[in-house]
Amino acid sequence: MTDILIEQDGTVLSKVHSGEKVADVAPYLADYKAVYIVYDEQVARYIPSISGLPNVHGTKAIRATESDKNMDTVLDICSWLLEDSADRYAMVLAVGGGITSDMVGFAASIYKRGIRFAYIPTTLLSQVDAAIGGKTGVNMESYKNMIGVINQPDFTYECPEVLETLPYREFVGGSAEMLKTFIIENNDGNYAKAVKVLSAIYGSEDRPATIKAHRQELLDLVHAAAAVKAGVVSRDQFEKGERRKLNLGHTFAHAIEKEAKYAISHGEAVAIGMVMAAELSDRLRLTDGTCAEALRKDFSACGLPVESPYAKETLASAMEKDKKAENGTMHFVLMSGVGDVIIKDMKVSEAL
Repeated sequence: MTDILIEQDGTVLSKVHSGEKVADVAPYLADYKAVYIVYDEQVARYIPSISGLPNVHGTKAIRATESDKNMDTVLDICSWLLEDSADRYAMVLAVGGGITSDMVGFAASIYKRGIRFAYIPTTLLSQVDAAIGGKTGVNMESYKNMIGVINQPDFTYECPEVLETLPYREFVGGSAEMLKTFIIENNDGNYAKAVKVLSAIYGSEDRPATIKAHRQELLDLVHAAAAVKAGVVSRDQFEKGERRKLNLGHTFAHAIEKEAKYAISHGEAVAIGMVMAAELSDRLRLTDGTCAEALRKDFSACGLPVESPYAKETLASAMEKDKKAENGTMHFVLMSGVGDVIIKDMKVSEAL
């Protein structure tokens, strides 16, 4: 597969490479003199395949949970780099899901005023969303991603090997972000293709075997989703306009996650949030009135939750404190249908 580029004014800011296995990242690391690997302890099985590379100077395992996604972990990473004498020309490679890439990317962005970093995303969610686009950061007082910067990795390396051992709940959570991407931009009918593959996996008696059987289709869909996000980020890196579309469902989702104290995963919350956004779109007559019903049917077939366990009024306070709120107004991402979304500024009270 050809590399996906994130560009601005003709300058390449970051690349997305594809391969079969984690070990195949080696050529992309060859030109760095000193590589430091920070990985989620849950994916330790993949580290021996790259830790022996001649330019790898150290490895560090971290806990990658929402409760650990804080400044303490970031400072711990920075302290480790300092103790190991990592200089300004070092490269930090993050191996893990979106929480890992968010924290490691942020640590690299502030250590010695910024050193280079790259990602090997090991979850479906991070492959199609979190590891692409340059957003880094940590939570603060249980509010999502309140501290962080936008800074592009040198590259993101994606491979299907990691999806075959991914716990199914994490896989299905990532499918929500894949579907979100294709609701925003439905090139080549990828939304319907994704629903077909994901529903086949959900309905299978042997899901790991079915994921493996659909390996090439998943790789193609991941690549297509990554290309959509890279295109949006290239046109609007710092979220002044079009990039806001990538937040489809997220305003509701972040409030659901906070209320659930993160017992509901990000992907699960995004699925529910997209249905809530579709309900609002139907109510505002931006659709033919059946958008929410259609999403419920498709998402349920893919194994995703579609109903919020909390009343909308319960979510209002968290939504108003969302980092994207501006003078009491939110940029709600709404939809006319699959492949056609719009941004509408509204107060939270108007959206509930």
